[in-house]
Amino acid sequence: MHEISLVRNIFSTLEHEFPERMDKVRGIYLTVGLLTNLHPLLMQSAFDAVLLDEPRYNKTSLHVKVLPIKIKCAACGAETEVQQYKFICAECKTPGNQVIQGEEMLITQVEFEDTE
Repeated sequence: MHEISLVRNIFSTLEHEFPERMDKVRGIYLTVGLLTNLHPLLMQSAFDAVLLDEPRYNKTSLHVKVLPIKIKCAACGAETEVQQYKFICAECKTPGNQVIQGEEMLITQVEFEDTE
């Protein structure tokens, strides 16, 4: 299950970026593209499994947003959301392979406990 290693890498990245604030992390927000094949339910299961090994993060929650695949047409320049994995321009019906969205995996937000 590669999701567990991804979750561990996310925590490692955050520990590197926020070493003095990791005990205050309450929410981790990811944006993942459909082509990454990262499913929110599997990521949540992996996240829960990592929390069993890392109880210091048990107040942290995971939020995953999945982005659709979008391509840019080389022929007409139109941007098209790919439906059913058919990489065809919606405007001119030309096949395309210039993916402009759908391959990303980003930590888009980290939420910390309010200390006031």
